[in-house]
Amino acid sequence: MFTRLSALLTLTVMLLIFGAATVSAQVPAEPPDSSATDFSVLSPELQVKHVFIIVEENHSYSEIIGNPNMPYLNSLAKTYAIAPRYYANTHPSIGNYFMLTTGQIITNDNNYTQTVTVDNVVRELLAAGKTWKEYSEALPYQGYDGGNTGEYLELINPLSYMSDVRYDPVQRMNLVPFTQFAIDIANHALPNYGFIVPTLRHDGHDGTLAEADYWLRTNVGPLLASPDFNMPGGGLLIITFDESEDSDKQFGGGHVAWVAIGPNVTRGRAPSLRLYQHESTCRFMLELTGVTVFPGAAATAPDMTEFLLGH
Repeated sequence: MFTRLSALLTLTVMLLIFGAATVSAQVPAEPPDSSATDFSVLSPELQVKHVFIIVEENHSYSEIIGNPNMPYLNSLAKTYAIAPRYYANTHPSIGNYFMLTTGQIITNDNNYTQTVTVDNVVRELLAAGKTWKEYSEALPYQGYDGGNTGEYLELINPLSYMSDVRYDPVQRMNLVPFTQFAIDIANHALPNYGFIVPTLRHDGHDGTLAEADYWLRTNVGPLLASPDFNMPGGGLLIITFDESEDSDKQFGGGHVAWVAIGPNVTRGRAPSLRLYQHESTCRFMLELTGVTVFPGAAATAPDMTEFLLGH
């Protein structure tokens, strides 16, 4: 009996030692690097009342930053904050617009006209009780969610594809002509989230970069000067490019410029060395408004709150 008990004790000790060794082998020697992604909710003091994005078209980082034909955008980049390692996700344009608004590429077909039913920024903004508008140059009329007409190009108006907009007559009315932007500034009626869409003539696609820069100066200036935007916690504007030149396929869509402007933006710091893509902008814009649920790849995208004062 003693012999059997001794054998059982020996076997138990061996199993415990083996189990401990197995667990030890499964635990990494060093914790994984979590610095690339911060999953914490943005604190209220870092949020802003109004966040906007303007998407320019089809130019590389090196074509924009330092270009004397874009003095206004470069002055903003020097005054505020720039992400020097920012890359688009794909070619051609449309997949990048969807990444900015759904966290997914959805399609690479610029002729795509179907309704997008996946989770998206409009759905999450509404769930959080936030307001939104898409200000579009050349929009035929308020609430228009159809195809190309005149200078209006459907593919660069991503919110018009969303089922949360197309199937809801109230939300469709948030698709507004760009002329509404100046009215909303004057009437202190800016939304929590705004997607601003210049025509191809004014976004660098068909017109010159000098024309695109003049359009920015003319239309961004009044926003930055407005009291609803320029007070602490007021607003933040992002200007970026949908994709680089077709020949630049780094990280899918190539190296592009990304600039953040506003009173809450960190200034005078060394440029960030972290790599970002459009899903991070999707997440960042929602975070800034206080939304805590992010669609698609935005849910796990590297957080961009390093660009905020006090972070």
